Amino acid sequence: QVHLAESGGGLAQPGTSLRLSCVLSGDTFDYYAMSWYRQAPGKERELVAAMTTTGVSTYFADAVKGRFTMARDNANNAVYLQMNSLKPDDTAVYFCNAYSNPTTFYWGQGTQVIVSS
Repeated sequence: QVHLAESGGGLAQPGTSLRLSCVLSGDTFDYYAMSWYRQAPGKERELVAAMTTTGVSTYFADAVKGRFTMARDNANNAVYLQMNSLKPDDTAVYFCNAYSNPTTFYWGQGTQVIVSS
């Protein structure tokens, strides 16, 4: 059974940084493209960043481009989301997603990020 464990959320002041981590267990990490989504109160879940299995290709939503970066460590089955210059609009629950094919994908439980002064 695949499990995704997220960590690193919390309360941050505007302009500061947080780093989210997601560790996959129960399968071979290299099989999965990894993504971060977020869901703000009253809004739909949205894709924030994504990375291919090799880490060669990445995608960032316009709202976070230039502020967020993503990295994966295949040796440790982990993916990271470095969030810099945080804004109140970044407040959301952040979810890690592991995608292998249309019938094989998994979600983490989510980690709360609150950006407020």
